[in-house]
Amino acid sequence: MDELRLLLQKSLNEEFISAILSNPRKREEAVKIRIRPLFSKGKLMFQTETLRNSQAFHENLSADAVAERLLEYMENMRQMQLETKRYSYTALVSKRGKVTIKRSARKEIKERGTLTHNRKKRYILEEGAPVSFLQELGVMTPEGQVVHAKFDKFRQINRFLEFIEDVLPELPTGRELTILDFGCGKSYLTFAMYYYLHELKGYDIRVIGLDLKSGVISHCNELACKYGYDKLRFLEGNIADYTGTDKADMVVTLHACDTATDYALARAVAWNAKVILSVPCCQHELNGQIENEILAPVLGYGLIKERIAALVTDALRARYLEREGYRVQILEFIDMEHTPKNILIRAVKSGKKGRNKEQIRACEEFFHVSPTLGKLLDE
Repeated sequence: MDELRLLLQKSLNEEFISAILSNPRKREEAVKIRIRPLFSKGKLMFQTETLRNSQAFHENLSADAVAERLLEYMENMRQMQLETKRYSYTALVSKRGKVTIKRSARKEIKERGTLTHNRKKRYILEEGAPVSFLQELGVMTPEGQVVHAKFDKFRQINRFLEFIEDVLPELPTGRELTILDFGCGKSYLTFAMYYYLHELKGYDIRVIGLDLKSGVISHCNELACKYGYDKLRFLEGNIADYTGTDKADMVVTLHACDTATDYALARAVAWNAKVILSVPCCQHELNGQIENEILAPVLGYGLIKERIAALVTDALRARYLEREGYRVQILEFIDMEHTPKNILIRAVKSGKKGRNKEQIRACEEFFHVSPTLGKLLDE
């Protein structure tokens, strides 16, 4: 394996794009391994995705560590396809362990493999194109370059916009769209949403941000006026009490604490919102309710109980929305290394109500819980 070791040592750097290990000798072990580069806290790392028994396992490793791991995997694999900016490599391993490596020059550099921050084709909001609100937030310089310390925030904003981009075909056309953002906070994602849909995509939209902090609301309204965002405004108020509209095309709730998320989702359903995007936060309610004799040994640990309660809360929220006629996905919003609050619930109105009421009820009884969203929707 000396040839493979040398190949990996010279390839696992910023020139690296991807690698795929395939064709296993023993299928009960890993059947395929994918490797991609990533930046973690400003440091180049490599993520392995190992497919085994219909499951995917991920691990982030340094260049030296991932090289050793790949050499171990190649004891079972017959082939590795490795891509760098300049070359494509195909490594084949015979039954007797003989390694053959073929190299060919790449005809083009695939933008998706670029690791510098100049990834223009990768992001909806391109680096190098100044955006006023991103400059105000300190994410961008006046020249449009992303501030290194804020690159995670830049990624998060673009990731959020990707979730919106995916559902654009579901939104009505030919009229003004109403978008409600509950618990908008400092509103960088609200501004990003308005800028993307109105300024870049040309949608006729009205966006309302709602939050309890008067100082934040005042500042956000000043910024909206400063940027000329005429149909973006922010109001002080509680999600549960808001009656400012009787319809909404899209409802967004990002990090609304505990049951505030439930009230926002219930309002969205009542308004027959076509799209719902929700990133729940601080799921305390079920943590105080959850009880099960079978799971008692597990629930006896406070941290484990808290995490189970949070996952059960969001899973039931998704099932309630399905019951009300939504097609629901639970997606990873940002990498777990940045925050444990990384689940996004995306729901699109399908019109076909789910037949899962009895299953939901059985699950509630199993965990001995009575979630707020279920009660609000029942009412």
